[in-house]
Amino acid sequence: MKRTRLALVAVAVLIFWASLLPAYAVPPTATPSPGYEARLQEQRAASRAIVAPVVKPRRVKRLRAH
Repeated sequence: MKRTRLALVAVAVLIFWASLLPAYAVPPTATPSPGYEARLQEQRAASRAIVAPVVKPRRVKRLRAH
């Protein structure tokens, strides 16, 4: 009887402890797709390559002859 009670208490403690752990479930629609990830990587690389600072030419004052 004592062993059975001890086993039930141990199982209850384990179930309680497991219920405190966070769940890491992901719905099947949210799993990453290799093809989609590759397209995202290409798009990010292309956007980084295109963006460049625009250097405006400096305006030089003209000297007026009076």
